[in-house]
Amino acid sequence: MSNDPTTRDTTIERIARKALGIETLETRHTDGLDFHDLAVWTIKDALEHAYEAGRKAAPPTRVTCPACRRDIEIRPIPPLT
Repeated sequence: MSNDPTTRDTTIERIARKALGIETLETRHTDGLDFHDLAVWTIKDALEHAYEAGRKAAPPTRVTCPACRRDIEIRPIPPLT
């Protein structure tokens, strides 16, 4: 995922469909289509997907090591599989 709004929106829509079973996030002005009853485990799954998308999109951080004064890159730790 990047900072591109199109990529962000596509990722959000994909998570809504895959994890929550919501066809679209567009307002359709119908209660039956705009409101959804969701189990907490499906909400948790969606939040985990969103967290992972954000983690993967985070750029590495460059800092100076306080001990050796070398330039180092800090990267996110990949999830355990």
